[in-house]
Amino acid sequence: MFVVVLLIGLLLAWAYRATRPLPPNICGSPCGPPITAPRIKLRDGRHLAYKEHGVPAEVAKYKIIYVHGLFTCRHSAVIAKNLPQELVEKLGLYIVSYDKPGYGEGDPDPKQTVKSLALDVEELADQLGLGSKFYVIAYSIGCHVVWGCLRYIPHR
Repeated sequence: MFVVVLLIGLLLAWAYRATRPLPPNICGSPCGPPITAPRIKLRDGRHLAYKEHGVPAEVAKYKIIYVHGLFTCRHSAVIAKNLPQELVEKLGLYIVSYDKPGYGEGDPDPKQTVKSLALDVEELADQLGLGSKFYVIAYSIGCHVVWGCLRYIPHR
C-alpha cells in the first residue's frame, strides 16, 4: 500500500512540474536574449523597446504611436513601412512603434489590464517627449490599447 501511495505521489509531483510554465526569459537578464533596441523603463520597473520612424520628434507636426497586432512586434509598423518617405517628410510625421508587454523585447506584465496598457502608452509618450497631444494608431489586437487610451487618457 505504501508503494502505491508513493508512486501516486511521485506521479502527481511529476505532473505538477511538467504542467507549470517556464519562467520568462527577460531581455538583458543573464539567461535571456540580448537587448537590441532602445528601451524605456516604466514606473513598475518593466522595460518597453521601441523603434522610431519618420522625421525627428522635435520637428514633427504629427506624433503617432503605432500599436502592433498579434504575432508581430515594433518592427511591423505597417503605416511607417508603406508610406513614401517624401510624404512622411512633407507631412512631418514622427511614428514610434513599441513592443507591447510580453512581445519582442517588451518585458511581460503579469498584472496587465487595458488600463495598464493605456498608461504604458502615456508613459512612453512622456519619456520620449511627445508633448501633451499625440495620435495612437493600432492594427488587429492592438486596437484594445487604443480603446484603453480613449477610456483612460482621453486628454492626451
